Amino acid sequence: MSIHDVLLLNANYEPLNVCNLRRAVTLVLLGKADVLEQSERPVATSSGRFTAPSVVKMRYQVRRPMPQLRLSRHSVLARDNYTCQYCGSRKDLTIDHVVPRWCGGPHTWDNLVACCRRCNLKKGDKTPTQANMRLRTKPRRPHYVPYLSLPKYLRARQRTDWQFYLPIFEEFDTVN
Repeated sequence: MSIHDVLLLNANYEPLNVCNLRRAVTLVLLGKADVLEQSERPVATSSGRFTAPSVVKMRYQVRRPMPQLRLSRHSVLARDNYTCQYCGSRKDLTIDHVVPRWCGGPHTWDNLVACCRRCNLKKGDKTPTQANMRLRTKPRRPHYVPYLSLPKYLRARQRTDWQFYLPIFEEFDTVN
């Protein structure tokens, strides 16, 4: 997340997206959004300096279909807090099938974990029991995260000025 990113809320205060500063200022100037929070950094323009918005809220409700949490490499890594689920390392991460594909292990949230290359090589095409390795946490599908992708949500939770506007999911609450 950049310091010039802005949290965009729907009219009902539900997070819609994280947009760039230019898009947020455009929405405010066109009268489509209101500024709720301002950042501490001033922005210089040709007509002077102004305080950049940090959180903006749409003046009207934007209708969106309910998004689904997609199973992707980035989502699995974010769910596991970018930590190897066997040794706890945070370096050189990849994805591991707990039950190997050749044994009938599915490509699902419950069978994928973040894993460092060293542990992945050590485990090979065995189950954790066969390789004498233990998982730190049992993999499972995360609860629904509204509108923001899981990696974006986790980065957004790090911004103190946005925390009030983001829903709290206890499984990802590493802020407090």
